[in-house]
Amino acid sequence: MSRHKKTNVPGGRNMRLADQIQKDLAVMIQQELDISRAGLITLTGVDLTADYAHAKVYFTVMGATPEVAESALRDKAGWLHSLLFKRLHIHTVPTLHFQHDLRMSQGMALAELIGQANTPGVLADDVPAELPDNDPGRKPNPEEGGRG
Repeated sequence: MSRHKKTNVPGGRNMRLADQIQKDLAVMIQQELDISRAGLITLTGVDLTADYAHAKVYFTVMGATPEVAESALRDKAGWLHSLLFKRLHIHTVPTLHFQHDLRMSQGMALAELIGQANTPGVLADDVPAELPDNDPGRKPNPEEGGRG
């Protein structure tokens, strides 16, 4: 078994610590980052390594590009780490690695596609009402005189 394998035990210490880091970082980011530069940043999750050495922090942003927000977070990562060290009472505070969470934008794009597919009349306009006579996929009609 690998020493650095993530633990997926529900309710385990790893998950509790990841949740606490997410809550604390969310408060600190609101206090420490300039919204006019970095936009409104929302933390969507934290993944910790088993040895608590590294934390991958997922975020979404409104009002700025993800690249600008990620740059602002990386610039403040050391400062946020030191503030986190003061709040958490653990031996090893993880190094923070910020990554833009694409799940939100992918989910919105998928919801838009589903909405388009469920809109009445959108697909019906694109499909002809009747297949042409020379279509090989057309099912024979017995009333047309024995074609088949």
